[in-house]
Amino acid sequence: MTDTITLTGLVATDPKHLTTGEGLSITSFRLASTQRRYDRSKQSWVDGDTNWYTVTAFRRLATNVSVSLVKGQRVLISGRMRVREWADGQRKGISVEVEAESIGHDLLWGTSSFTRSIAASRESDAEATQSQGGSGSDADSGGWAVSEVADASQQSHTTDASEAPTAPERADAELADVPF
Repeated sequence: MTDTITLTGLVATDPKHLTTGEGLSITSFRLASTQRRYDRSKQSWVDGDTNWYTVTAFRRLATNVSVSLVKGQRVLISGRMRVREWADGQRKGISVEVEAESIGHDLLWGTSSFTRSIAASRESDAEATQSQGGSGSDADSGGWAVSEVADASQQSHTTDASEAPTAPERADAELADVPF
C-alpha cells in the first residue's frame, strides 16, 4: 500500500548516496520524527514517541539531497509511504519507508540558502521559452534568453535582515499600480 505523507523531523544518519550501473542516482537516510506536546502538570513541552523512517530519494532529488543535507538537520519531507514487514533470521519487525517526492530544510528552526542547479535551471528556462512559443534554444526564436550563471556564489542569494524591505516599503510597492 502506498500513501502520501508529509513529515517533519531530524536527519538521523548522514545521507548515503550511490549511482547504479544504469546511472540512477539514489540517496537514503534515516529520519527521526518526535511528537512534542505540552504537559500542563509540568508546565513545559515534553517529547513524545519517536517514529523512525527510512527516506529514499531518486534521480536529481537524490543528487541534491546528497550535497545539501547532513545528520542533525531539521527537514520537511513529502512522499509516498510504505510499511513493510521484514525478517532477519530470528528477528522480525516492521519498517516504514518513504519514497521522497520533495525535501527541504525546516525553516522554523533556522535559515537556509538556495542554489538552483544548472540542470534544473536549463529545464525550466526551456519550458518557459516553449510556453512563449519558442524552441528553448535562444532569444531570437521568440523566447526569453536567460544568461547562465557559472559561479554558484552568484546563483544563490541569502537575504540579510538589513537588506529586507520594511513593511511600508513592501506595501508601497504592492499599491504602486492600483488604479485608485
